Amino acid sequence: MAFNYDKYLRIDKMPTLWCWGCGDGVILKAVIRAIDKLGWDMDDVCVVSGIGCSGRFSSYMNCNTVHTTHGRAIAYATGIKLANPNKHVIVVTGDGDGLAIGGNHTIHGCRRNINLNHILINNFIYGLTNSQTSPTTPRGMWTVTAQHGNIDPSFDACKLAIAAGATFVARQNVIEATKLEKILAEGFAHDGYSFFDVFSNCHINLGRKNKMAQAVQTLDWIESLCVSKTKFDTLSEDEQKGKFPLGILHQDTTKTEYTKAYDQVIKAAKSGEKIDFGAMI
Repeated sequence: MAFNYDKYLRIDKMPTLWCWGCGDGVILKAVIRAIDKLGWDMDDVCVVSGIGCSGRFSSYMNCNTVHTTHGRAIAYATGIKLANPNKHVIVVTGDGDGLAIGGNHTIHGCRRNINLNHILINNFIYGLTNSQTSPTTPRGMWTVTAQHGNIDPSFDACKLAIAAGATFVARQNVIEATKLEKILAEGFAHDGYSFFDVFSNCHINLGRKNKMAQAVQTLDWIESLCVSKTKFDTLSEDEQKGKFPLGILHQDTTKTEYTKAYDQVIKAAKSGEKIDFGAMI
């Protein structure tokens, strides 16, 4: 039986404005299927997005949505979650939106361990604004701001999230859509900050300017970067260079989730009792 996406989408907004072959559509479908798998009521879901190609997400999902300013999606989502701790908040950013101007908010979302589901669509470029270097653009690639090749070192977004304190960190790509759906469902069910680094193709503003004019060519390049975590762990240090492990890279269920900690602040304010910080990890 075919999966019915219609009830999860704003049909009047279809077709999407994403370029033909863009991986964002794969991610949208994976998010919907993960929500369906968990049985969430769409009235209890809020999707927050920033600026960029990923920012369109909030336009297409048929639930509570907030389309925010550039780099501020995590800040808005934090406020939404604190005010509505029982709701499911999904944040969608791009690599530029979430790691450059919004990098500080991402770090502190991870640090607080607030129960947000942060999907970072990583296409290695500022796609919407015509190919500027992003924090994940590989060295040597042509961009409009690095026309002799990018010399900046790039972030490993998952290592950054783990170091900052996120308690669920995973990476997947748009090539393996079923695995992406499964990882999203696992992360959505996690009580704490869930960070997903999802490799996606921008063959228009990254690929065709770097000799990968077709979507499949860009996808083949992405596939060449990726190995399963199990295989990655068996590689030597030299063999790991330039490769990115896929799967759940970090999970910690022992740390106190932020809205639960904040609930103690509310109780203390009402009762005058002191907060038991010793109970928090």
